[in-house]
Amino acid sequence: MNAIRITGIVLIVLGLAGFFTGGFSFTKDTTKANIGPIQLSVQEKESVNIPQWLSIGAIVLGAVVLIMGSRKS
Repeated sequence: MNAIRITGIVLIVLGLAGFFTGGFSFTKDTTKANIGPIQLSVQEKESVNIPQWLSIGAIVLGAVVLIMGSRKS
């Protein structure tokens, strides 16, 4: 397998993952205050939404790259 085919497969897999999950979330630790030896920290939950048009675009682009990579070989 060459690099072009691998890139196409990765784009398709990432596009499908983004399409079916819709996004991902993570927890971020932030320090709110430092008063002498006392430290106040807060955990914030952040979420990132992946637009469906971006996921579909990645799938289509991955398919095009995969087809073009197979024609060169």
